[in-house]
Amino acid sequence: MGCGLRESYNENDLRYEKIIIMTDADVDGAHIASLLITFFHEEMPQIISNGKLFIAVPPLYKLSQGGKIFYARDDEHRESLIDKNFNRSNKIEINRFKGLGEMMPSQLKETTMIPGNRTLLRVMIPENKKNITQKTISNLMGNKPELRFEFIREKANLSNNLVS
Repeated sequence: MGCGLRESYNENDLRYEKIIIMTDADVDGAHIASLLITFFHEEMPQIISNGKLFIAVPPLYKLSQGGKIFYARDDEHRESLIDKNFNRSNKIEINRFKGLGEMMPSQLKETTMIPGNRTLLRVMIPENKKNITQKTISNLMGNKPELRFEFIREKANLSNNLVS
């Protein structure tokens, strides 16, 4: 990116207006994105504070019926698109993408790369959340596994996807 790291970081040397993280639309992709966000937070925090870090939101589904094609980012969006744009009495072809590599290059370009079509989420840390964000990153990504374990114990009741 040309801008250096930590103390040698220089915004003027940054070669790009936007840094876009593009990962699969599943939990593995979310984990990869969290690792990359952590890297930028620790090594180039100015990229986040200056609003230059984004996460691309690729589709999880392709929906088609007749000549109509729509892309959905998650289950809720899929159902909403079906309700608004499709005749449920006719067959709706629903393809779930397992990852970006499963998409045709033209589909990836159309849905995730063309500025007018894509959805980007800007990574931001509000000023009043910087301390808690730093603490959370240190606890979850640091060298003390007991802090991660404690976090999981505290938050486990918030999940409805736990396996028993």
